[in-house]
Amino acid sequence: MAGLPPSARLRRAAEFAALRHAQGRIHARHFLLRWIASPTGEARLGLAVSRKVSKRAVARNRIKRIARESFRLRRGSLPAVDVLVIARSSAATIDRIALRGDLDDAWRKLEALKPVSTPGTIGG
Repeated sequence: MAGLPPSARLRRAAEFAALRHAQGRIHARHFLLRWIASPTGEARLGLAVSRKVSKRAVARNRIKRIARESFRLRRGSLPAVDVLVIARSSAATIDRIALRGDLDDAWRKLEALKPVSTPGTIGG
């Protein structure tokens, strides 16, 4: 079973902090996506599923698992951006197919933003 490589994940607190204040936003029914141009030149994913979404870790982990898999399948077609996927509380109460559909719609909106210039480049 192939997962996301470490280079495709956001890990550092500073990376998450930069995304929390990002101007790029995509609203979906069960998620909010915040994005900025990626300094690495490839799409990277960060997830935020708080206890406000569900008190049960099993439910939060399910949402994260579905989001990671959806991102993995779409990663090649996404622009070079860092994306923070923030789950809304409604995400805990719907089925996997509806979650995937909502994320797929959000990825399509993000794909429409191509091309995105990366920081430090001229012309982009």
